[in-house]
Amino acid sequence: MAPIAAGGRNLGMISDMVAMSLEEFEVLVADALDGLPVDLGATMENVAVVVDDLSPPGRLLGLYQGVPLTLRGDHYSASMPDRITIYMATICAACQSKQEVRELVRRTVIHEVAHHFGIDDDRLKELGWA
Repeated sequence: MAPIAAGGRNLGMISDMVAMSLEEFEVLVADALDGLPVDLGATMENVAVVVDDLSPPGRLLGLYQGVPLTLRGDHYSASMPDRITIYMATICAACQSKQEVRELVRRTVIHEVAHHFGIDDDRLKELGWA
C-alpha cells in the first residue's frame, strides 16, 4: 500500500531537521506498511495512507481519522475511506539521523494502523507504542 503525497514540497532545506526529500520519506512510509504482518495488512479496509510534508503546528507525528474496524456495522457501507496521515516535517524535526526518521516513521505507522483496528492510546501506551 503506497502513501499518497498531500503537498508535494521538499522540506529537506529547513534547518534543525533531518534533510530528506518527500520521495525518500514516502518510501519509508511504504516500507513501514509493507513491514506489517501479511494477515494484518490484508484486513485493513477502506483506509488511505497519506504523507503531509508540511505538518500542522505542534508535535503531532500522525493522525488516524475514520471509523475503526471494531466499530463498523451495517451502516458503514459506501463510507468515505478512513485516513492515516503521517506528518513528515514533525518527524524529521524530531530526529537526528535518517535512521531515526526510519524508526519513527515505522513506529508512527504502526501506532496509527492500530487505531484503525480499534486500539486506543491507553492500550498503545500499555503495549509501548504510544
